Formats: sequence, structure tokens, C-alpha cells
Amino acid sequence: MDLVPALEEPLKKVLGPATAKVMAEHLGLHSVGDLLHHYPRRYEERGQLTHLADLPMDEHVTVVAQVADARLHTFASAKAPRGKGQRLEVTITDGSGRLQLVFFGNGVHKPHKELLPGTRALFAGKVSLFNRRLQLAHPAYELLRGADDEAAETVESWAGALIPIYPATAKLESWKIGKAIQTVLPSAQEAVDPLPESLREGRGLVTLPEALLKIHRPHTKADIADAHARLKWDEAFVLQVALARRRHADAQLPAVPRKPAPDGLLTAFDDRLPFTLTEGQRKVSQEIFDDLATDHPMHRLLQGEVGSGKTMVALRAMLAVVDAGGQAAMLAPTEVLAQQHHRSIVEMMGELAEGGMLGGSEHATKVVLLTGSMGTAARRQAMLDLVTGEAGIVIGTHALIEDKVQFHDLGLVVVDEQHRFGVEQRDALRGKGKQPPHLLVMTATPIPRTVAMTVFGDLETSVLDQLPAGRSPIASHVVPAADKPHFLSRAWERVREEVENGHQAYVVCPRIGDDIDEPADPKKSAKKKSAEDEAEKRPPLAVLDIADQLTKGPLSGLRVEVLHGRMHPDDKDAVMRRFAAGDTHVLVATTVIEVGVNVPNATAMVIMDADRFGVSQLHQLRGRVGRGSAAGLCLLVTEMPEASAARQRLNAVASTLDGFELSRIDLEQRREGDVLGQAQSGARTSLRVLAVIEDEEIIAEAREEATAVVEADPELTGLPGLRTALDALLDEEREQYLEKG
Repeated sequence: MDLVPALEEPLKKVLGPATAKVMAEHLGLHSVGDLLHHYPRRYEERGQLTHLADLPMDEHVTVVAQVADARLHTFASAKAPRGKGQRLEVTITDGSGRLQLVFFGNGVHKPHKELLPGTRALFAGKVSLFNRRLQLAHPAYELLRGADDEAAETVESWAGALIPIYPATAKLESWKIGKAIQTVLPSAQEAVDPLPESLREGRGLVTLPEALLKIHRPHTKADIADAHARLKWDEAFVLQVALARRRHADAQLPAVPRKPAPDGLLTAFDDRLPFTLTEGQRKVSQEIFDDLATDHPMHRLLQGEVGSGKTMVALRAMLAVVDAGGQAAMLAPTEVLAQQHHRSIVEMMGELAEGGMLGGSEHATKVVLLTGSMGTAARRQAMLDLVTGEAGIVIGTHALIEDKVQFHDLGLVVVDEQHRFGVEQRDALRGKGKQPPHLLVMTATPIPRTVAMTVFGDLETSVLDQLPAGRSPIASHVVPAADKPHFLSRAWERVREEVENGHQAYVVCPRIGDDIDEPADPKKSAKKKSAEDEAEKRPPLAVLDIADQLTKGPLSGLRVEVLHGRMHPDDKDAVMRRFAAGDTHVLVATTVIEVGVNVPNATAMVIMDADRFGVSQLHQLRGRVGRGSAAGLCLLVTEMPEASAARQRLNAVASTLDGFELSRIDLEQRREGDVLGQAQSGARTSLRVLAVIEDEEIIAEAREEATAVVEADPELTGLPGLRTALDALLDEEREQYLEKG
């Protein structure tokens, strides 16, 4: 069944080409259906006015207020030397504050006639500061004519007591969007309801046409609440149905069950461990072993704080698969990380990693590394070991995915740091098995439960939340370099002290600094407000500059080296080896060290321009210190003023080591869409009324309902409205995204 044509009608046919063009370009709205789903951001009440006292600077605002005073000034200017220049100053008030409106030149005539004291109107414009007073220059306005004003035609759109304020742009004010919506609102009657009748009635939700009517033209606050409750359910439910269908389809795929042989490689490995696994590691390992033993592919997300021992859990899963006669591949996002995983796994396994070699254990297998920069001979040998099955475990970058790489029997794919890995790449690796291999995705970015259910909804989730014994606490402090420069000097003294005590330190910078145009950091936190623009104007501090300043200045005499992503892989590896061996005192680096670098002797980290990094990223970086028995220290250096949002973010990072708590803060401070990333890309598919943190309960319930609906009717044959909504949600790219997880 096709979407109802009325909702598919292009806006240019209904609203005229000029308005439709602005809506398409600036708001991503193309059809009547898109416009009906462009919901108000908030509502103004006639009797209760916006707080003019709280207006944000440099933002485009819409306010409802009353004209208190209007004065026309005549003045001389270059354009009007005989004193014929005109300026209209109108003061408006809402009881909480006053705001000045200014109109110049030919723009004064209409407002001079219309904006008389006592008149009430909606005003929209950009807030600026003039002579230390807030003002709107040349604002657009819409008069609010009361019902008693019989001479004036009562504008039907303001008939309700609540005035919807829409997400608008400078080119299209909120009330113009409101008028356009009033034009298409009758089409809402033809909206096809995606919710099954029984679910809708069982939860006491209004129908979709009623919800659309109530959100755009509410008469009471209860109308708005009804509409929100209903529309939140739509978003949560349709998304969860899409994910439930993926899980259902995955469950139909065949896979080879992999049960570890008793007294095999896994047992031999466990016997030689110098420590006992944490209870969390044992529990999560068991969940994974249970999945591996089934005859459809495991799809599991393993979340764990930095240093919670995810690699150990993943390695035991890989050994179990090798025991069962299969091979395991571990995919890392960078060469540095692949080399490091390879080194640490070979160390952990000892003679068990020396399959086919003298001195190897009888249970041993070969552990090979495969990266793009390896020499031809080493590469050829690694590929030969894979195709013959000689190598049970391979660790590599996306070089593993190339067509030339063949496996003897690929049974398990472990992906490290999911968010850095292209979905297509993960899929290509899955296609290397005779049957789909089991999949384990690891991430050190703690994801709140609801986001996991929303973004990784096709993966089962395991969480490692205790740190292994022997890990030390990390003290974090904000260093306000602009307010208190002596704090920064003290920071470098602390680094010297750590080195004098036999330890090492990292200094992290946002940029490399060799003046090739560097790509903007995609993780850079959401655009900051104007108060912070000053510090934003200077380019971010760079590795090469800072390393140079430190060597000549506060850290002279110490062995300082640099590490960044544009170095040759061999040079990077050499730098890391020297640092790991303790030959280098201080490593000045970009975020290449963010994931997986493990140097237990490094105890201090100074993050320059810390406000340029996201909350989760700072948490990841901080996890590189305090990995040994000595306590860790993390100093967040910033020039942002104390009152800024950036400083509040840094204070939050300094005040807690709980990654899940920080990811909630991160999510509350950024737009939901940034966190959900690709999974919610595109204007049409982004979450509009559903708030991932607040609506945890709805998402959890929607997941259960969706699972039940899909179990009963996987093709949704009995629910044409739901199929229609799914098609709208899952355009081609999205279907791909969800398929690959």
C-alpha cells in the first residue's frame, strides 16, 4: 500500500515555489507529510509573555510582547544631509523586561502606523547589543488581533490560546511556517496510523490525525501532552520495529556453533593467567560462550570502561572459537592499535601463540598481524597462514577486508571501537566466512542503555563495569589558563615531578600543526555560544608547536617526542615502542593515543584546549593514565571563561570517573542527533519529540511491543500503516545502516 497521496504532495504545489524552496533548503521539508511532522519547539501563551530578561545574544528569537512606547527620530546622515533620515525606536515589554526594536529608512513607515502603544504582537529577529542595551534591528512582526477587534480580520491561526513557535530560520519566521502548516493541516485526516489498533487503545493514545491536529493547533496544555505522548510512541515504536525485524532476520541466518574443546587452548590459557578474572569478566564471557554455541550468528555489543578488561574477554572468545576448529579475526581502527593488540595478545598467550614452532605448546595456534604497511613477504606469509588455517587468530586493520584475503574457516569477528569503523567494512569481513561468522563489537565509549537500544538495537548488550584489581584512581582537574596563568606553570611542574618519580606523561593537543589544511574534528562538540567565540577564534593548539615550546621551556632537559596520525607507520611504531620502554619521558600527541594505548608507567596527562574535545573523548583520553599501580593525574587546560558552557562540561568530566554518568551529561548537552549519529541521519528520520534520555521507559516498552509484533507477523502483512511508516523511515541508506548494525 502506497503512502496517502495527500501527504506525498510536494510543497511547491501547495505553498508556492518561493516558500517551498526555503523550506526544502533550510529545513529539509519537501512534502505535505514532512511539513506536518515539523513540530513546534514550544508554545507561547497570550496571557503569559516570554521572559525578555532571558534573551540569548546573537540568537534568532521569537517573542510575544506589548508595545510600551514608540518614537520616531529624524536625523541628518550622509544619505539624508537635510535631516530627513528617520529612525523608529519601539520599546516592547512583557513584564519581565524591556527590549528595544529599531527600524531605519524606508522600513519605518509600516511599523510607525501599526506598532502603537498597547499593541500586542509576535516579534522575530536576531538579538544584538547596542549602547549596552538589548535590541532587535528590523524585526519581522505579526500583530495579534483580539477577537474584540472587529474591524480587523481575526487571523484564524491565532484563534487558539496557545501560539506554536516553530524551529525557524532567518529566511522564514515561525508564524509563516505556522500559516503554511494551517494550510496543509486538513490533510492530516488522511495520515495512515502506524500503531496497531490494540496497542494504541491499550495505552490510551490518540489517533495520528488527532495528534497532528493537537500538536499544531492546541487549545489546552492537555492537547499538547496528548499529542506528545502519541508522537513519541510513533517514533520509538517504528524505529524498534525496524530493529526487531533485523534481529528476527539475523536469527534466521545459519551459523556454525562453536563450542570450546574441553582441556584445549582456552583451558591452557586460563591456567597460565597470573590473576583471576573479575566476576564481570566471567559473567560476560559466559554470555558470549552461550551465544557462540548456538546455530545462528551471535551479534553482541561489549561495553566496558577503559581498562575494564574487554580485550581479555575478547581473547577468551577467540580462543574458544579456535578450540572449536574455527578462526577468529580482530579488526582495529588504526595500525598503531592493531600492532598493539597483536603485541599484547602474543604476550598474554606466550608459548600458546607459537603454533607450529619449536617451543610452542601442543595446544598452540599462530597469531598473525595483517596491516596495509607490512612488507610484501610478511604479508604473503600472513595470508598463507590464514588460508591454510595455520593461523587461528588474525589481528589487523581494514587490510583484512581486501578481496585477496581468504580464510580457512572464519568463525568469529571481533570489532574494536565500533564508532570508528565503517559499516560496509564490517559487513565485508562477515562475508569472508563459509556461513556468517559470530560478531562481537567492543566499545570503550559508555553508551546509556536507551541509546544502546536505539542505535545498536540489533545487538545484544553486555557491560563490564568493574575495573580489574591493580588499576589506580585518576584525579582530574580543570586548569583555567586565561584566568590563572600560574595554574598552567604548576601543571608543567607536576609533569616534571611525575618524571622525577620515574613515571611518564602525555600531552594531548587538538591539532598536528604542520599547516596542511587539517580536517575539522568530527567529534568537536556542538557549536558554542558567542561568549566563547573569542577563544574559538585562535586556531587550536598544535602538537608540533607545543612540543617545541615545552622542550625549550618548562620541560627542557626531559626527553620529549611527538606522535600524530600523519607520521609514517614505522615511525609511529618506533615512537610508541620507545615510550612503552620508558626511554621517552613525555609524549606530545594528537588523539591517536585515544584508544588502546597501554603504558602502565604513564601517570600524568595534560590535555591542551580541552574544551575542543567532546565529553566522551576526554573520558577516553583520560583512561590512558592510571593503568598501573601508581595513581593517575589528568589536567584539562582551557582558556574558556568560567561561566561558559564549555567550562561546565570540563567541570563535569573532572568531577566523575563514571563513564555512563558522563555519557548522560554528554547526551543532555548535545543535540540527540549528534549522539545517534548516522543512525538518525537526515532531517526526515531524526528524532523529533522522542528524547533518548528522558523517554527511557517508552523506548524499553516500545522494544518489547515491537519484538512481539514482529514475532507474530515478520512481514507486517496485517499492518499496512506500519509498513508505510517503516518505508518512510528506512530509505535506502538507512536500511543499509540498520542491516549492518
